Amino acid sequence: MTAPAPFGPLQFQLVLLRRMADHQPDLVEDARHELSASLAEMREANRRWQAMLRAPRGRGALRRYRSVLGEPESSVRRRVGDLECDALRWPLPLWPGLRFEVTAGPGGAVWNEWLVRAPGAPGPELGGVRDLRPWSCTVDEVARAFAPVRPMEGSAPTRWALALTDPADHRPYVAEFTWGLFQRLLPGTL
Repeated sequence: MTAPAPFGPLQFQLVLLRRMADHQPDLVEDARHELSASLAEMREANRRWQAMLRAPRGRGALRRYRSVLGEPESSVRRRVGDLECDALRWPLPLWPGLRFEVTAGPGGAVWNEWLVRAPGAPGPELGGVRDLRPWSCTVDEVARAFAPVRPMEGSAPTRWALALTDPADHRPYVAEFTWGLFQRLLPGTL
C-alpha cells in the first residue's frame, strides 16, 4: 500500500472549497477543475484535514498551518484591544488577490483563520448590495462598505454573517461568508 501524498497547499485549497460547495457549487466545480482535482480527492483532503484537527496528539493549530502551507509570506504583530497577536498570511494559487490569514495570540493559540485581501491588491467597489458577487469580497471589505454592520454567528465554524442595510433601498440583508469570502446575500429583518 502506498503512503498518501503529503498534505500541502493543493489539498488545503480543496478543504476550503469543500465548505464553500454548500453555497456556491458551480464556482467550486470550476475551481476544482482549475486545480485538476477530482471530487474524490476533495473528499479525501477534507477527511485528512478533519483527522488532523481531531488527532489527540496532533500539532497545534499554528504549527499545523505552517506544516501544510510552509512559512508564511508575511507575519505582522497587531494589537487587538489590550492583547497582542500575530497575523500570518499565505498566498493560495486559486485566489491570487487574497491571502489566507491566521491570527494567533500568545502561545500560538489561533484566534481566527480566513481569507483576506492581499496587500496592494485592488478590492471591489461596493456601492450597494447589487455589487456583491460571490467570491468577490471579504468580510472586512463588506463591513467597511456597509458600516455599521452587525456581526452574526455563522452556521458552521468556518462561516460568518453580517447583518447590513443597503444604502440604496434601505432594506436589511444578511451577507454570508465561508472562510472569510463572500458567498451569498439573504433578505434580513429589521
